[in-house]
Amino acid sequence: MGDNPPIRFNNSYAAINEAFARHQLPAGAPAPELVELNSELAEYLNINSEWLASEEGLAMLAGNQMPSGAEPVATVYAGHQFGNYNPQLGDGRALLLGEVIARNGRRYDLQLKGSGRTPYSRGGDGKSPLGPVVREYIVSEAMHRLGVPSTRALAAVATGEQVLRDTGPLAGGILCRVASSHLRIGTVQYFAAQRNIDALRALVDHVIQRHYPECAQSEQPYLDVFDQILRAQADLVSRWQALGFIHGVMNTDNMLLCGETIDYGPCAFMEEYHPGTVFSSIDQQGRYAFGNQPAIAHWNLAQLAQAMLPLFAKPGEEDLKPAVERVQPRFDAFNEVMTAAYRRRMAEKLGLSTCGDDDDQLYRDFLDLLATHQCDFTQSFRRLCDLAGEALPDQQGNADIADIFEFSEAFAPWLARWRDRLATDTLGDEQRYQQMCRANPVYIPRNHLVEAVIQAAYNGDLQPFHRLHQVLRAPFSYRPRDRDYALSAQPGEQVTATFCGT
Repeated sequence: MGDNPPIRFNNSYAAINEAFARHQLPAGAPAPELVELNSELAEYLNINSEWLASEEGLAMLAGNQMPSGAEPVATVYAGHQFGNYNPQLGDGRALLLGEVIARNGRRYDLQLKGSGRTPYSRGGDGKSPLGPVVREYIVSEAMHRLGVPSTRALAAVATGEQVLRDTGPLAGGILCRVASSHLRIGTVQYFAAQRNIDALRALVDHVIQRHYPECAQSEQPYLDVFDQILRAQADLVSRWQALGFIHGVMNTDNMLLCGETIDYGPCAFMEEYHPGTVFSSIDQQGRYAFGNQPAIAHWNLAQLAQAMLPLFAKPGEEDLKPAVERVQPRFDAFNEVMTAAYRRRMAEKLGLSTCGDDDDQLYRDFLDLLATHQCDFTQSFRRLCDLAGEALPDQQGNADIADIFEFSEAFAPWLARWRDRLATDTLGDEQRYQQMCRANPVYIPRNHLVEAVIQAAYNGDLQPFHRLHQVLRAPFSYRPRDRDYALSAQPGEQVTATFCGT
């Protein structure tokens, strides 16, 4: 590869402590085919996209051949799964190939998901059907375009082999996933439970250096990094709530310390609004329902604080009660931080410069109306955006989805209140309209569209996948030719449950 290798790996995590990961080669794929390549992301990561699309690049993406500098490892972590603690989980079907430095100077992980058994597979085959690979590619890239911090998809590969699941044999696939890191709340929990304080400290020092370097100069770096993680979690969940996104499995091993969304298995975008909405087939009690997500984020942060307690203690301090007292005010600030983040999102969506105490009732009443009248969440907010645009002569009818969705007469009193509130706000009409267009998408990865794409992919037809992916690259601009992608599921199309890829 000479002086200009196609990928310049710059690995750091596995080198910190041998307890963090286990070296493991991918299983490989018998007849790999490239399903989709994110050339734009590759170039951003300083990866030669032409090489990645080549036979040699495909060999890496399929796990058949590792380029120079790659150090495939399976990382270990623990986690609370639906509230129950599992002391050892880990990458059961994924391998971290290594890290690269992107054009912005930041470090990113490259991970193969579905690449075979690891020491943490717990009896599983470590493989992935093609369907979950297609789902994660579509939804993670859509989340990025929607402005939500997220892991991303560099490539999707069909492996040419069958993967056996409860429903029978399915075509196999591998996703090459990109993340700022794959370090989870559960990673911290694992080393805390092991009582390996040296490894715990090294891990959190790495998190500070990699994600929150400003904390390194603090007098209380570990308290400050907890605070930064808390704020990142609150911001992330506020963005989920503003888009009607339901993660589906907010276990502590699925919450990244860097504040990016990860794991798009039993996830879904809500259509008909209701705070109790659940799609995950394994969430029988509704623990991770849409309206519960902020409280679950807070609960998860309590587990992180508990795991980090030894780092909050002063040297020689054996009693951890003072450490609890130090972190408690930071932890207790979550509801205030979460409320402020959510208000920012609601202000953006409603066309306000700010959303204060007096505005809470305004958006709550709107959401109550959506629930009462079983309205589509995304369409309802986008229709508000179009109504705001009516004040602009050159925007009339330009981005109008009235033929897709219109408010009933029951909304008239609320719309009058909303217009009265807009009249008192400092935003100008043009500024308001542009802000609302950026906050209220037309196109989201609707569940029935994603499911149709998955079924087509299993039947060997990838055109629906490519078409949906292309539409979702520009989610905020209404295009009449793409009208069908903005529609709610029709009778017989509804997807009522989503599933984990395992």
